[in-house]
Amino acid sequence: MANWLPDVFGTHKPVISMLHLAALPGDPGYDSTGGLSAIVDRAKRELGRLQEGGVDGVLISNEFSLPYLTKTEPITAITMARVIGELQSEFEVPYGVNVLWDGRASIDLATATDAKFVREIFTGVYASDFGLWDTNIGEVARHHHRIGAGSVKLLFNIVPESAEYLADRDLASIARSTVFACRPDALCVSGLTAGAPTDAQSLSIIKENAGDTPVFVNTGVRASNVAEQLAVADGAVIGTYFKRDGVFENEADLARVQELMGEARAFRDAL
Repeated sequence: MANWLPDVFGTHKPVISMLHLAALPGDPGYDSTGGLSAIVDRAKRELGRLQEGGVDGVLISNEFSLPYLTKTEPITAITMARVIGELQSEFEVPYGVNVLWDGRASIDLATATDAKFVREIFTGVYASDFGLWDTNIGEVARHHHRIGAGSVKLLFNIVPESAEYLADRDLASIARSTVFACRPDALCVSGLTAGAPTDAQSLSIIKENAGDTPVFVNTGVRASNVAEQLAVADGAVIGTYFKRDGVFENEADLARVQELMGEARAFRDAL
């Protein structure tokens, strides 16, 4: 299972950078004056800095569509497809997509844009800031197969942000049953919100119980802890740290990307 990481990213223990799109049409924060051109221009600037800084992959998400829907409106994925189409000539690294928080829409978007992977909440039932959050992995898995998206890797966020699992189950059991019953291509372990530290014990427990399934640390990775996190995890997804001053709302900062990627490469080279 883990062999797909170097096949897709060209390295072991890849660092995937988030590319957070500005608020989209239909979102409360959408800038109708700037319109789609402002969204595309910002995305191009940030993608250039992330790639110049040396990231191994990019994950494009509608991160500023706050507050999130668990079943998105069609305009969201449609607009994301338009933006990604505008970026096609700019991509130098593999990219994935995430339509927050809608697994089926994410798979559809990946299929339409030739994305290599998707990260989403595919399993579980949660009490969340967005209401009662239910999923249907059986239906989504069948949709994934039916539309011919089998080559799109599915990264399961097993500890969702802003939510708590309703069932009284320990992380080890959740990891083992998810891997056995749902066949994820990878598991992602998150903190409370974007940029929040991922609990080291939770990361270790899930890694120990995931078998051959790769495990990504999904939030809270910094230049100061990337080596420590990659010593446990098979890869990292990083968003907030790469922003100017480490502030979620800001654009990507080339110097911060270079700093962290230097630490990550030094750790990988020493293995």
